Amino acid sequence: MITFAIGLSIVLLIVILFLLFRIGTLASIFRGSSQRAVGTTKVSNKVNSVLLLLFLLIGGAAFFWSFADSWDTMNQPLASVHGEWTDELFWITMVVIGIVFVLTQILLFWYSYKYQHQDNKRAYYYPHNNKIEIIWTMIPAIVMALLVFYGWKTWTNITSAAPEDSVVIEVMGKQFNWMVRYPGADGKLGEAHVSYVDAVNEMGVNFSDPNSMDDFMPREIHVPKGKPVLLKIRSRDVIHSVFMPHFRLKMDAVPGMPTKFWFVPTKTTAEMQNETGNSSFNYELACTEICGQGHFAMRFLVVVDEEDEFEEWVASQKPFSEEHPDLLAKFTLDSQKQLVLENKSEKAEEVKKEL
Repeated sequence: MITFAIGLSIVLLIVILFLLFRIGTLASIFRGSSQRAVGTTKVSNKVNSVLLLLFLLIGGAAFFWSFADSWDTMNQPLASVHGEWTDELFWITMVVIGIVFVLTQILLFWYSYKYQHQDNKRAYYYPHNNKIEIIWTMIPAIVMALLVFYGWKTWTNITSAAPEDSVVIEVMGKQFNWMVRYPGADGKLGEAHVSYVDAVNEMGVNFSDPNSMDDFMPREIHVPKGKPVLLKIRSRDVIHSVFMPHFRLKMDAVPGMPTKFWFVPTKTTAEMQNETGNSSFNYELACTEICGQGHFAMRFLVVVDEEDEFEEWVASQKPFSEEHPDLLAKFTLDSQKQLVLENKSEKAEEVKKEL
């Protein structure tokens, strides 16, 4: 509180000094004293130029301090293969634009001080120079082209086709939670469609599809360390966004437009707990698209296991169709009705042909 009061007092003092200079200038103008106005302007220019230099020094120091203080928060521990590519691209870009930013800010504030108004100085008229124009146009263009090419190459690697032996997980976002589905022993996810959604079958799985019979829907995501994992992403209502910061993974969940993202985890949850010194550490899936009033609640636990532990966990899961046999019976009845309708339609077509 004391520090805040001192800071506020300093700010008020600066404002008062500025107002006094302005009042003096205006008073001299009303009195018709141009000499007084010029003198006051000189002092004002000097003060302003010095204040700009102070702002550069103090603001620059505060910027670097805040950067260093937030370093651990900004740089979450890395736990995926492609995350190394993402981080490398990010920091190369940051270094390039950071150097340009620092240099331009130093020149901006230094020139404001050096070229402050003086009565005995006149600005040199320098309207055009083709050589300089070409230099400061070509250098940024080349640097930006290299950064774009490097980014395109990295993005191409990240979004390439997933390996055939990938662990497939379907992730569906809805207001306001995530749901996931794994294929069973057959390794194939059953068909799903919004028309099948109800209070029990929230993911809209078609249990008439044989591939759906062994699919299971756990309350947390488990993935094996060192194996590729393919996320098949969709949304049931509005746009959501799948975000797993430690894997450098982010992909929007768009209604009506399935998306996907694959990655390879490199550290188990237990290893990350040891690395961070936090025994309660957990990976998580969060939503980074503001999707409504309950957006904050869209968090889902992610566990990275050793491969044998992951296989044990998969074996312990119970298919959704076994947990909800009534739902399965409903789909069987619907399938029978559909078959009857199809038979009737075929017979009607045959009668039409005969006629």
